[in-house]
Amino acid sequence: MLKGTYFCIDAHTCGNPVRLVTSGHPNLIGNTMSEKRQHFLREYDWIRKGLMFEPRGHDMMSGAFLYPPCSDNADASILFIETSGCLPMCGHGTIGTVTAAIESGLLTAKTPGKLIIDVPAGQIKIDYQETSNKIDWVKIYNVPAYLAHQDVILDIPDLGTLKVDVSYGGNYYVIVDPQENFPGLRHWTAADILRWSPIVRQVAHEQLTCIHPYDPTVNGVTHVLWTGETITSGSDGANAVFYGDKAIDRSPCGTGTSARLAQLYAKGLLQTGDEYTHESIIGSQFVGRIEEAVQVGEFSGIMPSIKGWARITGNNAITIDDADPYAFGFQVV
Repeated sequence: MLKGTYFCIDAHTCGNPVRLVTSGHPNLIGNTMSEKRQHFLREYDWIRKGLMFEPRGHDMMSGAFLYPPCSDNADASILFIETSGCLPMCGHGTIGTVTAAIESGLLTAKTPGKLIIDVPAGQIKIDYQETSNKIDWVKIYNVPAYLAHQDVILDIPDLGTLKVDVSYGGNYYVIVDPQENFPGLRHWTAADILRWSPIVRQVAHEQLTCIHPYDPTVNGVTHVLWTGETITSGSDGANAVFYGDKAIDRSPCGTGTSARLAQLYAKGLLQTGDEYTHESIIGSQFVGRIEEAVQVGEFSGIMPSIKGWARITGNNAITIDDADPYAFGFQVV
């Protein structure tokens, strides 16, 4: 019988949930977080489903486990879990995890104000500001990002053609800018985004190959990023990111912002050193920056950074018992 109680710190990053699981860590085999991610997916994915899906979670739920570092120079490792899977990288999840872990005393930086974290997508560096035991902001120096496919025409049943780009920022994103069959983010409802995103993702998945040059386990389009007009003062662009089966990111999305920066850089619309304030569907903001240009396999890419904030909302203890017919969660799609 599988039974366990998982203690969690719940938080949100700019509006999107982060559930830091502080107990019940499975013993994962591997030298890197990428290898440990594969072990988790093979044997322990029921933990993710039980904690993220209904009735203990919901469609937008996102979480993480904090592990000891895999690398000698790192402070810790993070394994990301959410309704869409066990992600290679999650920006809003990193910001929320770091905030909750430091404020609760679960993580102490070797160098105050700075962290090095191993994640499945690679290694990231972090700056943060702490005031009176509270984290004001977290800045992630993310893994390299690049534009994988440019100006691809997708034929979307019942909608028409869309010209899209596919960009990598820790996950692969179909990016849809305003055009004839998509008037822009502010002209569509959330229901429109939820209706069309799975179809766009499926068509892109069938037509386009997305395999990371350095880690073939990171592959396939998982997210759709729709752009449009801003509603918050100081924003340079707005987005709504679709993930999972019916989730819209309430934050500006860290890996999505990284993918967006890589797209705009590849098209000559941003340069090294430029900042880009990215706005979510609810108007919250991340500040992205192109730190430097890099090569990612055969692609010209960038080193992006993302700065945002998170707040703890509570603590809970969640029990998973397979005597419960809904122990491993469900969705109503």
